[in-house]
This record gives sequence, C-alpha cells and structure tokens, in this order.
Amino acid sequence: MASSEITLEAVPSAGDVPAADWDACANPAPAGDLTDLVPPGSCAATRTYYNPFVSHAFFSAVEKSGSAAARTGWGPRHLVAKIGDRIEGIVPCYLKAHSQGEYVFDRGWADAYERAGGRYYPKLQCSVPFTPATGPRLLIRAGADRAQIGSALASGLVALTGVSKASSAHVTFAPEAEWKLLAEHGFLQRTDQQFHWRNQGFATFDDFLATLNSRHRKAIKRERREAVAADVSIHWLSGPDITEDAWDAFFTFYMETGSRKWGRPYLTRSFYSLIGESMAKDVLLVMAKRNGRWIAGAINFIGSDTLFGRHWGAVEHHPFLHFEVCYYQAIDFAIRHRLEVVEAGAQGEHKIARGYLPQTTYSAHYIADPGLRRAIADYLKRERAYVAEAGRELTEAAPFRKVAENDEAS
Repeated sequence: MASSEITLEAVPSAGDVPAADWDACANPAPAGDLTDLVPPGSCAATRTYYNPFVSHAFFSAVEKSGSAAARTGWGPRHLVAKIGDRIEGIVPCYLKAHSQGEYVFDRGWADAYERAGGRYYPKLQCSVPFTPATGPRLLIRAGADRAQIGSALASGLVALTGVSKASSAHVTFAPEAEWKLLAEHGFLQRTDQQFHWRNQGFATFDDFLATLNSRHRKAIKRERREAVAADVSIHWLSGPDITEDAWDAFFTFYMETGSRKWGRPYLTRSFYSLIGESMAKDVLLVMAKRNGRWIAGAINFIGSDTLFGRHWGAVEHHPFLHFEVCYYQAIDFAIRHRLEVVEAGAQGEHKIARGYLPQTTYSAHYIADPGLRRAIADYLKRERAYVAEAGRELTEAAPFRKVAENDEAS
C-alpha cells in the first residue's frame, strides 16, 4: 500500500479514537480558559478556533453516560480516514433507529417511505447528538489536504450507508462549505433557520439596547426588572464553581422541561458529571436563586467566538425569567467576554424581539433509493425557497432602530 493511500473504517465509539487524534482533527488546539485568553479589551477572533461540541471530551461524555448508545437508538459508527497509521479525518456518525434528538426533521420522509413499502430505519446520522449547533462535521486534521480528505470522507459516508444497510445518511448543522462539498457527492441540500445574536463591538448591555427601537428597548428593560422582582438573584457558574450540587439542581430543571416538551429527556445525569470533569471551563451555567435555593438555570457552552445556548429549566416560574436566564444573560456574558455570536438553539421566532436575527442553517442528505431521492429533492427545492423568503421577512421585522429614528436621536 502506498503511504498516501487513504483507508476508511468505522469505529464503534469515540473511545476507540485517541483523544489527541480526534481533537487534532476537530479543533487545532484547545481554546483553554476564556478568562485567561480573552483579557478585557481584546477580541475573541484572535483566539484559536474552538468548538466544544466537536471535542473528544463531549462525544466521550455523551457516549460513556449512555445518552448516545445503541440502547437509546444512537449506535456509534464514527468514520475514520487514515493515511498509513495517522488519522487524518473523522466524521462523527450514529446508526439510528429513530429520528429523535436531531432538530432537523425527516419523520415525514420516513412515514412516506414506509407507507410505500420501504424501510427507512436504520439510517446514518452525522451530527453532534441532541445538539442543534452549527460546527464542522467533516473533521480534518490541520495541515492535511482538505480537498482530498474531505472528498474521501464524503464518499466514505455513501459507502458506509450501503455497508450498514441504511436508507440514508444525514449530515446536519454543517458549515455551508461542507454542505456544498457534500452536494458534489450526491447529497441533497436542505436549509432551515435559527436565531442568533451578533456582537457589534458593544462595551455594555446598554450599548446593545441603544441599537433597538424605543418600544423594544423599553420592553426588554421591563422584562429584565420583572424577571428578578421576586427577590431572584442571577449567578454565572463556570469551571470549579460548578459543583455536583449545582449539577443536581440543573439536572432537575432539565428533567422538568424535557419531560414536559419531549416526553423523555435525552441526557442522563452522569453526562453532566462527565462534562464537569473534562469540560468545566467550556461550560457556563446561568442559575437563578430565590430563598437560598436554585430555582432555574440554563446551560451554555463557550467556543472561541460563540456562546452556544442549550437547555433551560425551572422549578419555580416567574414572569420573563426564561428570557432573562436564556437570552439576556447570554448577551451580557458575550459582551463582557468579547464573544461575537450567541446561538440560542433551535426555533423560536420570539427571539427576534430580543435582538436575535435569522441565520440560515445547513444540512445534507444522501438518500439511497432513487425514487425517494427524487421526491425529497423536489420537496427540498421548494423548502429552500420558503426558508429564504421567511428569513428575509423576519429580518425586516427586526427590532433595530431604522435610519430615520437614528437621525432623530442624533
């Protein structure tokens, strides 16, 4: 075998890939402690790129905790590309027996195919389990031939679909460049939208408020006051400040919300202890306390330039506390730490009134059956047009001050 020949294999757990090799493909180097690396007045963009969700620590935690495992319908099948003995690329993959926990919805495709006599499951899901956050899915080692390894991984996904007797392969929340590459290898293109907040170099939360029109500015100030009116205090916990007692409280919040919204929450309690051991510096818990006990909280993950909002829950319900803990505190943290973006998770047009704007998300889908592929391709063409138009309309409805108002204010 020539030393430049690429070999591909599927491994049954993230633990079968050395952490150093995985992270060399996923992130060039850990971003480290945000406080140390982003001193006041500096710019987060100068830091080494880091996405916590594609780190080996995150995948290891979600698998070791039993959250993403064969028994929950998430059987790991990570695709690994090697040249010689050196790992050059990885695609995090799961063989799935359902479509839960993905946030890119294909149940309609599954129902139609199975009514027609097909078998939609198992399917390959190339994603971060239970996490609707954009990030690399074709993980390629720094310095490798990205075109060569990327093409090999895309072709490998098609081959793995066949070997696994899967109906399809789905690469979700991928960067646009990967979306385009996968299209060249026969993957269908899908778009959707989320709502992200963007930092315009604000020094304070009030600087952000000043960019909003008067009605929304007053509404946010009122919501923030009322959220803490019942002697509620807000706390940021990260690193060693996150104790097991704090995780216990947050898991109670997560279970309360997850049971109500999804029927069965996806993540186990041990998942939180595991990320507490290996990723505490990457985590921000925004916790609300009243009468000496935690009553609500939201978990965020800290990237090099992005704060990723994830789960929220509460055992006491106060007006606007959800908006304060999930959205306004995230904006405040991003401003203080010079982060450029807050991703507030999936869905939620109510975020627009709070300064979050539409952002296109991308997924790519390889469908093995030609008939099903043609039907889905036609549907996706219409869906992409709808998503683009909806994004334009929602952007026009943003709460930011118009030119005329700015002129009057000046």
